[in-house]
Amino acid sequence: MRVAIGEFISLDGVVQAPGHPEEDQDGGFAHGGWSHPFFDLEVMGGTLAEWSAETDALLFGRRTWQGMAAAWPDRAGDPFADHMNGVTKYVVSSTLREDELTWNNTTLVPGDQALEQIRKLRDSDGRDLVVMGSASLTRTLLAEGLVDELRLMIVPVLLGGGKTIYPADGLLRAFELVSTVVSGTGVHVCTYRPESAQ
Repeated sequence: MRVAIGEFISLDGVVQAPGHPEEDQDGGFAHGGWSHPFFDLEVMGGTLAEWSAETDALLFGRRTWQGMAAAWPDRAGDPFADHMNGVTKYVVSSTLREDELTWNNTTLVPGDQALEQIRKLRDSDGRDLVVMGSASLTRTLLAEGLVDELRLMIVPVLLGGGKTIYPADGLLRAFELVSTVVSGTGVHVCTYRPESAQ
């Protein structure tokens, strides 16, 4: 399987709480829902549908999974919602219990086994294993060289601080731009792959 990261990201590299005001207020973050004014159904919606068509499973950190699990089951009937609810899901957590996995098709990956289990998934047959949101998990996967594709919706806004997906370890990591399209709202939808993967 190919590990693909999908993120709404600001010009200053912030991925925190793009969806709604209460999504993630850690650190006093006050701009929740910042991606909404820039959402373009034709370009961005179409891209999300294309990415979904290649997805065999989703991988989340605990906080993102909990937010998604609270939101998507009530949206059945929409093709994207049906995909989110039906697809295989993995959640990495050291605190969740099996009996808390109320969102169907979810498997718990214990935090202390995460890298080992993700490597096994990556080595297995299948299409894309997609990480959505999950800043801490994404940062770890990038640092460990376990990301095969970065799918960034670069939103033309500066947020002045917040959670990022990028490792701060001083290492240079080169990526190649594979595709890009610009929405009518100025969002650059870009796909990158590590140069070593070419």
